[in-house]
Amino acid sequence: MDKNKFDGHASLLIANTIFGIGVPVTAWLLSDWVTPMTYMATRCIGAALIFWAISLFLPKEKVAGKDLAIIMVGGLLGVVISQTLTAWALVYTTPVYFSLIATLTPVGTMLMAALFIHENITLQKSFGVIIGILGALLMVFMGWQSGTGKNDLLGIGLAVLSLLTWAIYLIITRKVSQKYTAVTQMKWVFLISAVAVLPFAWQEFPQTQLFSGNYGGNGLAGWSGMLFIVLFATVAGYFAIPFAMRYLKATTVSIYTNLQPIVASFIAIWIGQDALTWDKPVALVLVLLSAYIVTKEESVR
Repeated sequence: MDKNKFDGHASLLIANTIFGIGVPVTAWLLSDWVTPMTYMATRCIGAALIFWAISLFLPKEKVAGKDLAIIMVGGLLGVVISQTLTAWALVYTTPVYFSLIATLTPVGTMLMAALFIHENITLQKSFGVIIGILGALLMVFMGWQSGTGKNDLLGIGLAVLSLLTWAIYLIITRKVSQKYTAVTQMKWVFLISAVAVLPFAWQEFPQTQLFSGNYGGNGLAGWSGMLFIVLFATVAGYFAIPFAMRYLKATTVSIYTNLQPIVASFIAIWIGQDALTWDKPVALVLVLLSAYIVTKEESVR
């Protein structure tokens, strides 16, 4: 494996580890501190300010008009629509159910890639994707609990829509990801996302516990959680994705989504909410093996 592909895989490992931690943090924030729309607005505004500030210290990149349109449409799909659907899904269903649906992301991405950019669905690639899904499903089903969400059916439906829009985002932005740096792409993605989300969230800010100031002595916890989402689950995570897409195909990128429920489970073990059982390290190995098989198949072609 050459250095570029190695760096791409490393960035995906980091990004999806962060995203995995972000799922329970997001569920907690939505239950006590923010609404889905104020959560999204805070992410988008914070990330836009950070990426634009970073861009001031980097060489300027001129983005062609057509590419800028693709980047912005990708931002609306991959950030505004997909992540807003994720936030609403976590309002109605549990992180376990959401993680279960998220394991289908590689399948959705592979099918969308075949439909939109005519990427071949080979037997080896299909086998690799299935192994990754089995790894994530093994961990989820071993810790299965009955649904306790407000409306699990609605939440699962929103989760499916979220993964489909994320898959389309990965596909349509792959070519522009190879032309421009991650910072250049993300400063435009989050600018258009902030502009799109803010009008829907503006009136809700005073009504949320985090922004109303009505949180007693626990405000530090809420702001720490939101800061983690902005700095790590948004800025760092969304920086890593376009960077990886410079060197890896969309299906390979999507396979790492299956790390998220595994990471969430290990976090639960760390804080004493779960126990280390045989299925968790096995699931991790299967997901990494899945990424290796698909990448190996792509490098041979």
